[in-house]
Amino acid sequence: PELVPSPVVAPVTRADTGLPRKESLIAADITIEGKIEGSGSVRIAGRFKGDASVEGDLTIEAGAKLTGGVRADKVTIAGELEGNVEEASHIELLPSGVVIGDLKAGSLTVAAGARMRGHAEFGWDDGKGAKSGSLTVAAGARMRGQADFGWGDGKGANAGKHGSDHGTGSGLGS
Repeated sequence: PELVPSPVVAPVTRADTGLPRKESLIAADITIEGKIEGSGSVRIAGRFKGDASVEGDLTIEAGAKLTGGVRADKVTIAGELEGNVEEASHIELLPSGVVIGDLKAGSLTVAAGARMRGHAEFGWDDGKGAKSGSLTVAAGARMRGQADFGWGDGKGANAGKHGSDHGTGSGLGS
C-alpha cells in the first residue's frame, strides 16, 4: 500500500472578543475557604471565604457569596459581597447585588434594586496615573454610606463628596 500524506490543516484562529480566555469557576454547590491569586478571571457561583486577587475579572453570581477582600480589573456583583473591593478599574452592582463593605474603583455602576452599605471611592488619581471616574446609579438603587469621587492631584483636589443615610433614586443624598 502506498502512503499518502495527510493534508495540512491550518489551526483554527479564535476571534479576539476582548474577553478573558481563562476563567475559573467555583460552582453553586461548592464552599471554599482560602485565598485566590492569579492572572485569569474568576466566577463565583457558590460560597468563598477569603481574599481574591486576580489580574482579570471577578464575578459574583446571583445566589453566591464572597466574604473577604477583592482586587481585580473588573468586579461584577450579582450576589453578595461581605468585604471590601480594595482595587478595581470598574465595579458593577447588578439588580440582585448586595455589598456590605467599602468599594474603591475607577468607575462604579449601580443598577436599580442593588443594595450597598459602606463607603465608595471612585475616580481618584492615586499617583499611578490619572483615572477617569464615573458613577452611574439607576433609580431605585439603595445605598447607605458615603461616596467620594473626584480627580486631580491624588489629595482630593477638585473632588466631590456625597453622603446618604438611605438614599433612593440617585442613591446619594443631596
